[in-house]
Amino acid sequence: MLNRRYIIDNQDKIRLNIARRKMNVDLDRFLELYQQAYAMDRDIQEINRQMNEHAASLKAIKGHPSDEALQTGRDLKEQRDSLREKLCNIETELSRLHYAIPNLIDSRVPDGATDEDNVVREYGLTAKPEFDFKVRDHVELGELHDLFDFSSASRVTGQGFYYLKGDAVRLDLALQLYAIDILERHGFILHTTPDMARLEIIASTGYNPRGEETQIYSIDDTNLGLIATSEITLAGIHADTLIDERELPILMGGLSHCFRREAGGSGRDTRGLYRVHQFSKVEMFAFAHPDQAEDLHTKILDIGKEIFDGLGIHYRVVENAAGDLGASAYRKFDIEAWMPGRDSYGEVTSVSNCTDYQARRLKVRLRSSITGKSAGLAHTLNGTAIATGRAMLSLLETCQEADGSIRIPEPLQAVLGKDKLSV
Repeated sequence: MLNRRYIIDNQDKIRLNIARRKMNVDLDRFLELYQQAYAMDRDIQEINRQMNEHAASLKAIKGHPSDEALQTGRDLKEQRDSLREKLCNIETELSRLHYAIPNLIDSRVPDGATDEDNVVREYGLTAKPEFDFKVRDHVELGELHDLFDFSSASRVTGQGFYYLKGDAVRLDLALQLYAIDILERHGFILHTTPDMARLEIIASTGYNPRGEETQIYSIDDTNLGLIATSEITLAGIHADTLIDERELPILMGGLSHCFRREAGGSGRDTRGLYRVHQFSKVEMFAFAHPDQAEDLHTKILDIGKEIFDGLGIHYRVVENAAGDLGASAYRKFDIEAWMPGRDSYGEVTSVSNCTDYQARRLKVRLRSSITGKSAGLAHTLNGTAIATGRAMLSLLETCQEADGSIRIPEPLQAVLGKDKLSV
């Protein structure tokens, strides 16, 4: 979140930022409540001063204080307690509105309201595949090779879930291991993370754990939710800690299941593996010094490109428009892989620079290696290494042959034990 004082001192800038993002945030109400809370806090401090003076005067009295003097003390305490209760209620609403105010936007981010306004920055090393036969999509290929079971999952769990079967299980693991090997080569420390997190940690990373618009599955009768990404659990590792600047950057890779309440509606986005409630993902996450963040953002994006170049999948890199940024992101790039069965590009990774927006909520502070004193907040960055469902979708459709056979990219062959899925 942004510093409250910064919001108060830069109201026009914040208002423009919210407008560029096409977000519905009641900044006027936030400002009103802030002023109320500020005035009420001053009143409480004044009453505390009066109470201290009154207590001192009572001690100076020889003998028993008068009933009037005792009543004055009780009245002051009652006034203070009443104001504290009102302030607590104001702070609850103020904090909710504060959390809703998004991060600032990099000046290089293009304007626009949706992903259709995203700007294409570059294309991958592999050319877009061309076919001299009718292309099958991954659902048809899955039926041909008995890779998925959507109908049973729908009966057992509901729409948006699936079983992987046979070679798809090994392919899913192969994609994970492939990404993990690349992250290790780039200095990331690997983690398998919990699939649940406390709701306050989820909220601190910018995900709304409650309400109609939430993507999060909350666990009834607990303070826990299922994570939408291991970004959440990796970020939480250093919550409320002080990091020595010499330790930065801290590079972490996370392997987890991800759960999202986003499937629904109809159309091609909900067909097969493209938009589902659960999937496996290898994530990149970093705590960085502010001076390191720009270069690290580029590095994380380059790793994502390396992963898909190595699989021989055609893709493009797009910069997200202001209206398509998440609340935490200062600047964000997506890698969109070509998906022949859809005859279009589809997002497979996102790479975000969140500046100090998450760190302020999580209270991740820096300690100067020179003075030993506080040196501000860490910056956080995140990026998908591989989300296995969508990567598998694009791979199957890209590597298909006329008879329905599927070529296996060389980096995955050892785990699959074969170089082709034959009909």
